[in-house]
Amino acid sequence: MSLQTFIFSQPFKLESGEQLPEIEIAYHTFGKLNTKKDNVIWVCHALSANSNVFDWWQGLFGENCLFNPQDYFIVCANNLGSSYGTTGALSHNKYTNQQWFSHFPHITIRDMVNAHELLRQHLNIDKIHTIIGGSQGAQQVMEWAIFHPSLFKHSILIATNAKHSPWGIAFNESQRLAIKADRTYYSNTINGGEKGLAAARSIALLSYRNYETYNQSQHEKTNEKTNDYNAASYQRYQGQKLISRFNAYSYVTLINAMDSHNVGRGKQSIEKALETITAKTLVIGISTDMLFPPHEQMYLSHHIKNSSLKIIDSFYGHDGFLLETKQLTTIISEFLISNQQNTNKLVLTL
Repeated sequence: MSLQTFIFSQPFKLESGEQLPEIEIAYHTFGKLNTKKDNVIWVCHALSANSNVFDWWQGLFGENCLFNPQDYFIVCANNLGSSYGTTGALSHNKYTNQQWFSHFPHITIRDMVNAHELLRQHLNIDKIHTIIGGSQGAQQVMEWAIFHPSLFKHSILIATNAKHSPWGIAFNESQRLAIKADRTYYSNTINGGEKGLAAARSIALLSYRNYETYNQSQHEKTNEKTNDYNAASYQRYQGQKLISRFNAYSYVTLINAMDSHNVGRGKQSIEKALETITAKTLVIGISTDMLFPPHEQMYLSHHIKNSSLKIIDSFYGHDGFLLETKQLTTIISEFLISNQQNTNKLVLTL
């Protein structure tokens, strides 16, 4: 399915108290809604991804995969503040008749979820069979499941947390410092802050992978080098790769939103907020994840009722949530099948 756009032509109030004059939401759908309207799979994507889940989560989504469009109606919306069609820093600001750039207002994970909620209503979806996300995507899943608990039958949270950690915020601040050290960021032009964004990506990669990942994948085959090391060229390559598809202003917007994540804000406590989730929940952690270490997923599972926890091993650290699709397929399949069998037993008992 090609990219679609929903326009909400009324002011969109943000958690900060500011508002956007209107918002556009870019999204993809795959498959068809069945007659019972109970086959919806909603995907919330991570930081720099887009709404084409078949492009970046291959092996889990697609033909002959666990989430197959022949069986499910799959929806993925581009996050508010991103750079792939949904209103963000490069969008036109009706208030000033210019693009927003660095003046785009501060948004939170809850603002992203409120945008998803508008799209859900537009698509006339009354119930969601499974909502799934990893990293920042799972932060959105959590907030949505707290604010609209009856909407979801299953929720799947991968490599995420209930509150963004000081460790994670420190990594994000280092990235912001790198971007804003590039003076072109303040030029408020399409290419502003590109060199800073490349540096920020290099910093982020250190948290997405780990010591052993680099030690094995970027080691030198000779003892004679004195410069141009594999690890250094890899960091430069990844920085250039990101600036070819993203912009510094949207990136700052999104890492700011990640830092805002705290399900306990405005609630009695984080624990009480998690207890309101009624969806049958699968929490998945990655043993080598240094950005969202497994104890954060253990905490989620402990406080979310009717939840189960799985920890997978991965060479790739945090990025394992994108790359370990075989392990994820097995774990998620078992989770969904088990819940379906329990539902059937309940029906027979009644």
